[in-house]
Amino acid sequence: MAGRFPFITAHTGCMKTPDNTLLSVEAGIRAGADIIEDDIRVTKDRIPVLAHDDAIYTVDGGEYLISKHDFKELSELEIKAHGNDGRLHGLCKLEDMLKLLQASDKMANLDLKTDDSIEASAYLVTQYGMLDQVILSGCEKERALLVNRFRPELKKLLNANADLFLALDYKEAVIATCEEAMAASCLGINIHYRFVSSELLEYAASRGLPVCVWTVDDREGMKTFIGKGVYSITTRNVSVLAELKHSLGS
Repeated sequence: MAGRFPFITAHTGCMKTPDNTLLSVEAGIRAGADIIEDDIRVTKDRIPVLAHDDAIYTVDGGEYLISKHDFKELSELEIKAHGNDGRLHGLCKLEDMLKLLQASDKMANLDLKTDDSIEASAYLVTQYGMLDQVILSGCEKERALLVNRFRPELKKLLNANADLFLALDYKEAVIATCEEAMAASCLGINIHYRFVSSELLEYAASRGLPVCVWTVDDREGMKTFIGKGVYSITTRNVSVLAELKHSLGS
């Protein structure tokens, strides 16, 4: 294994819990995650909530856009879990997630889905004194630059642009991705595991950029990226990755 064991990042919906719920946050903590990831959007009245998509659906077929309704109205709904797995839950506030993590040694990875979630999230992170416990993701180049301009105190990862890797020569895409991360003062790169190679890891390391991979759910895939020395592995199967960490004596 190259260096230390990667940080274990619990993807929202980890351990077979519904996405974007406090159940998921709690399950990730119990299963041994170092970092808890969730998706962030804001309501019409600027309340940051845990949600992947703007549209949410009720059991009777109703559709509501988070961006078009106040939190109070949305909080009264019983909504279908993201991914349509049949389970129901209420809309959760980012504030409640931060409260769960504040007293723990766990970090939060906030996957920003919109530009207007930057300020609303930053306000809460600052209010709860959690600048050292929170890192932002969901930031491709332009959003990362926005964070850098308006909230430079927030830590952030560059979300690697898949289109670069699909359109350019691989080496060119690697260089361009690292340049984007450096230009926006990102602490590292968050990237889909399919685009990760030793070439990327070596070049990123030469620029002082840790590489975080998502989303790796199978044991063999986890072993591969542990061996490659990535900084963090995002997974829904947190307990499997935690078991590997224990078995390796890390």
